[in-house]
Amino acid sequence: MSPADCFGSCITEWDDGQILMIAECTDGRKVYESRDMGRTWTEAVGILSGVWVNPQSGARWSMDLSVGSIITATIEEVKLMLYTQERFLSAEKKGKALYLWVTDNNRTFHFGPLFVENVLGRTLGNVLRYSDDALHLLRDGVTGGVRTISLARLTRELETIKSIVETWKKLDASLSESSTPTAGLVGLLSNAASGDTWIDDYRCANATVTKATKVENGFKFTEPGSKAVWPVNSWEDNNHYGFVNDDFTLVATVSIHQAPSESTPLLGASLGDTDGKFIGLSYDANGTWETVFNGTKAAQESSWEPGRIPGGVDAEGRQ
Repeated sequence: MSPADCFGSCITEWDDGQILMIAECTDGRKVYESRDMGRTWTEAVGILSGVWVNPQSGARWSMDLSVGSIITATIEEVKLMLYTQERFLSAEKKGKALYLWVTDNNRTFHFGPLFVENVLGRTLGNVLRYSDDALHLLRDGVTGGVRTISLARLTRELETIKSIVETWKKLDASLSESSTPTAGLVGLLSNAASGDTWIDDYRCANATVTKATKVENGFKFTEPGSKAVWPVNSWEDNNHYGFVNDDFTLVATVSIHQAPSESTPLLGASLGDTDGKFIGLSYDANGTWETVFNGTKAAQESSWEPGRIPGGVDAEGRQ
């Protein structure tokens, strides 16, 4: 049975003997798992992070939104979960749309909207099906006051899924050859860019740059306000890596060409909570690294020097 105070469950089998359940609960949307054929359920933190929602985190969520269907499929020899999920089109919650999400339970990307609801049409239910190398969406809804059931073949979406999955495989293989770990690696910003968009090599979550100049394998930030923002868990940007609310590691390779006149932020992560928690890494004019947690800086024993310097910071604020 679904845990107390939860309803509207969607269930699928992932690994052998592992059943996953997405449940709409009074305090948000959660994922549960069972390894005894549904007799007992526990919260599965970090699994299917794209559907986790905590209404206290500022996300545009309500019980009117739901995950309509979830299936597992092996595409291009990679096991995936595909699910449909509703979202509001604006902060005013004036309209909803249906999106298709794809994940290998590590990286996540989405398509859509597949259908936009309005005063003339709304969705009552939907079902995904993948078989014989074809992906279909069955939709039950109301259009112009008339109950309708429609079946759409998602040919273009399936072609894109195959292309992205092939990108994952090739990039993982390439990075492994250079001894770069790929387990848990969900995004990579390197040389790909278009205008003010820094393109994720895994084709999942892009970053936006401001007042920056493109250079080989990155950007050069030279003036006040120069920055890159990577919204990896932003409902506004349709990016759902909810696991970063619990644990993550951010690694960057940087080159500092000139000492600042005062302590200057280098790397940072805003967790998006209403209390504005923040972790990061700064550097000062004396060549000292400073870790930042909840706005409090702490000088470190290690130091930086002009030149090529790799830096990293994780969710606990460790350098």
